Amino acid sequence: MSNYCTPIQRLQVIREGSFKRRPRITCTQTARKFAEAFFAERGADRECFVVVHLDTKHRPISIEVCTVGTLDASLVHPREVFKAAIVVGASAVLLMHNHPSGDPTPSREDKAVTDRLDEVGKLIGITVLDHIVVGDDEGGSVSLREVM
Repeated sequence: MSNYCTPIQRLQVIREGSFKRRPRITCTQTARKFAEAFFAERGADRECFVVVHLDTKHRPISIEVCTVGTLDASLVHPREVFKAAIVVGASAVLLMHNHPSGDPTPSREDKAVTDRLDEVGKLIGITVLDHIVVGDDEGGSVSLREVM
């Protein structure tokens, strides 16, 4: 017989800060403004993939920096994207990430990740509202819902 004991665990959400905006995100324009404001306030020299958890009226419940990548890439897995969304009881999510190069043009990988996350969201009952790619001040942002 082994002496191994199975650990008893619990999940906990830890508040790391706040973002003053809490608009209802009901259209692409509002989603883009929200994403641009978030990245303008944070500033990022590496690619950050962020998930905004939304309630049933599409107001932000919380924001999670899901992954931080390198200068031009960030690994994103559905398990990591939806883990906190399930814990906080999100009805929908807004996905957003930055391109430190300043060019918000979505890559082939950006489109593939969005498709995959959209499929998983449908499977578990959490709507992927949009995926916004943010460039610099001059480049603005792009909605993958609009380009796909």
